[in-house]
Formats: sequence, C-alpha cells, structure tokens
Amino acid sequence: MGSRIKRYVFEVIQPAEKGRIASKIFDLAIMALIAFSVASVFIATFDIPPKLSSFLEKAENWTLGIFSVEYLLRVWTADMLYPELGPIKSRLRYMRSGMAIIDLLAILPFFLPMFLPVNLLGIRALRLVRLLRTFKLNRYSDALISIGEVFRRKAGEIFASIFFVVILLVISSLLIYYAEHDAQPKQFANAFSGLWWAVATLTTVGYGDIYPVTAVGRLLGAVIAIMGIGMVAVPTGILSAGFVEILEKKTAKENGKEGGKDGDDDDEPPKYCPHCGKKL
Repeated sequence: MGSRIKRYVFEVIQPAEKGRIASKIFDLAIMALIAFSVASVFIATFDIPPKLSSFLEKAENWTLGIFSVEYLLRVWTADMLYPELGPIKSRLRYMRSGMAIIDLLAILPFFLPMFLPVNLLGIRALRLVRLLRTFKLNRYSDALISIGEVFRRKAGEIFASIFFVVILLVISSLLIYYAEHDAQPKQFANAFSGLWWAVATLTTVGYGDIYPVTAVGRLLGAVIAIMGIGMVAVPTGILSAGFVEILEKKTAKENGKEGGKDGDDDDEPPKYCPHCGKKL
C-alpha cells in the first residue's frame, strides 16, 4: 500500500505526460504559485495598503509551505527517480541536482530566520531569493526544457564565444586607455574606465557618458563597434542552430525515427530479411 502511494505521488510530481491529468493539474498549480510569488515581490515594492500587504505576507507563507512540501516529496521519491542507486544515495544525488538546489534556496527565506539570528535587513535581502522560483518553471514547460537542452548541448561553443568576447573587451579597454588617457585623464583614468567604454561600444549600446575624442580613439571605437555586431551574432547563431537541432530531433522522434529506427515513409523503401523475406 505504501509503495503504491509513493509511486502515485512520484508520477504526480514529475513533469506531466500525455494522459496524466493529476500531474498536469499539479504542474499548472505550481506554475500559478510561482507566478503569484514572483508577482508579490514586485507588488511589495509599491506603496500598498496595509491590508493588501498583510494578505500578501500570509499568502507568501502558504506558498512557501506548499513549496516546502513539494521539496520534501521530491526527496522522498528520489529513489524512484534514480532506481539504480540506493535509498540514501538517490536522495543525496537529487539534493545535489540543480533544480533541487534552486528549490531549497527558494524556501530558505521562510526557515532560515527561525534558526539563525538575522536582522530585518538580512531577512529582506533573503526575500530576493524568491525570484529563483522562476527557474522552477523549467521543470513544468517543454519549451523551457528545450531551451535548457540547447544551452547544455552548445555549452562549449557558447563558452568559447564568450571567452573571445572577454579577451576582446580586455584588449579594447587597454588600447582605448592608452589612446585617450592623455587627452581625457578624468574620463579614462584607468583601464576599468576603458572597460566600461568597451562594453558599451562592443554591445552597440553607446550611453555617451564616455567617448573618445582623439583620432586614434575614434578609429578604435569604430572598429570595435563594427566587431561588436559580429560578436553578438556569433552566440545568436549558435543558439539558433541548437534550436533547429532540437526541433529536428523532436520531429524525428514523433515520426518514429529516434534512435536510428527506420519509419515506413515514402522516402525510403521498406527493408526485407534476406533469409526469410519478411518485412523488417
């Protein structure tokens, strides 16, 4: 009886699949609570009536309680998520996972003041952790899961492009510093001032608070601005290619071709066994 209840709870709290109405309702309810919790963070920044503030505070405590129960249920059923591991190792593995850490950080503001003597300012700062609940949506949305899959698959390429941008920023900040320091010692006081200018120029934002006035500096600014267009396009192209791959994989899976299986479509002739003549 206990194992059946545990199995049912596990199936409900996992991302919903086709035919699982209870799991779908659970997912929608959690997503609604996350949206409400994050919205309350923004509403609390306004000058609101005391009654509304009290209502939001009580509602927040209820949502934190629900998220806490959800976290405990996921830890309890972790041995079904990792059946190859023992009951202790499976739970430890789940608790070390990224989503579990986010879940824990999201509920810490509710429990931490009960055990640690922190002042009011510290409690208010901890409330910002509630915004981490937006990442919990990744568990309940196929689209967000696809985005996470793209970032995992293209992590190497994205890291390489970002690393190249960082190198370009450092070189640009040093070059603009040496080109403009003598003409504008206050604006370009050190390499960090040049780094701020390089970021604004490379991203084509151009705030206008600091800009080159020498011929060499302006030439350098034009070159960096043009290179910035290409640098922004590189990670964009990488992510676009990743999304195309994910969509193609999903399409192939829906057509029954995932894992090297051949579908009986019109593009490929059916294959037959050379020994018995049966259709494969």
